[in-house]
Amino acid sequence: MAAVVALEDMLAARTLWHAGRLAAGGADGEPTGHAALDALLPQGGWPRAALTELLLPADGVGELALLVPTLSRLTAAGGTVALVAPPYLPYAPAWQAAGVDLAGLQVVEAGPADALWAFEQCLRSGACAAVLGWPERATPQALRRLQVAADSGATFAFAFRDHRHAGNPSPAALRLEAVRGDAGIAWQVRKCRGGPAPARAFRLGAC
Repeated sequence: MAAVVALEDMLAARTLWHAGRLAAGGADGEPTGHAALDALLPQGGWPRAALTELLLPADGVGELALLVPTLSRLTAAGGTVALVAPPYLPYAPAWQAAGVDLAGLQVVEAGPADALWAFEQCLRSGACAAVLGWPERATPQALRRLQVAADSGATFAFAFRDHRHAGNPSPAALRLEAVRGDAGIAWQVRKCRGGPAPARAFRLGAC
């Protein structure tokens, strides 16, 4: 007869995730580079080997500034960051000035029909420290594949999507929505693994 494994042992070993609860061992996220954001997230940073979804009202609302500290750290350590089908050609001097090592930055060109496939393959390869994608066509099933690929490739996955998808269910471990207000853009946590989504929003520049 197979051995009976205690529920607490499974939670501690992270073979089972209990919604609304962190597994034993506490926060284990990758620091975002923004202390105020880390303090909001149950895992203390970006979820590792998982999909993070960034929901945007438009391009260029600070989404890359949100990620730059992480991307700088990953490329400085020799990791590769892949940009899959970015809507605009990355301006190399700006990325370099922000601290990103251009030697670790790879741009993957793909049309709408192939972007999801390319995104998934980069994640599964295990060759990338992080993969950023702008999938225009992403069903819940496609997002699930990205989540599984990020896990199997032990890679950070960041998907930039239109904010109209905020009301749709998603398998992403973390969902942040950029919300416009009188004080500018605020990032609202819509979903996070390991605990309830905090009510308080985060603004770039907060310490």
